[in-house]
Amino acid sequence: MEDIKKEGRYSRVYEQLATLVKKSNNTQARMATIIAVLHHKMEYYFWTGFYLIDDGKMTVNIYQGPVACQILEKNKGVCWAAFNQKETIVVEDVHLFPGHIACDSRSNSEIVVPFKNGEGEIIGVLDIDSKEKASFTEVDARWLEKILELIYS
Repeated sequence: MEDIKKEGRYSRVYEQLATLVKKSNNTQARMATIIAVLHHKMEYYFWTGFYLIDDGKMTVNIYQGPVACQILEKNKGVCWAAFNQKETIVVEDVHLFPGHIACDSRSNSEIVVPFKNGEGEIIGVLDIDSKEKASFTEVDARWLEKILELIYS
């Protein structure tokens, strides 16, 4: 999807989510709503979900798409890289990323956004995969970071 089209789509999705998440103060409900809307509104998304730190392990949480890896090997792959570097990582070709964890061989590109709690501490990541290479850009990164802020707003 071209960046100009992404901008419009994310703008509409953001407005929809801002309205939807106000219906509940439950963090899990807000997370689930965001995952469902993103997964179904962005046609290039193949797997959409959260990995949260649980007892020091990065464990799958709310998601949509094929079955996920339940626990990601510590300090390996894109999710741990984003968590450890405390920044969003866009990967055009996951097969070229050192230590990539292939939960599904059909994934070819990925974006991972650190997920912060209400106190601003990183507690996990939002992970999104695409079947196509180079699906994600800085437009995705900017909007997804903004969308995650809705969870604790």
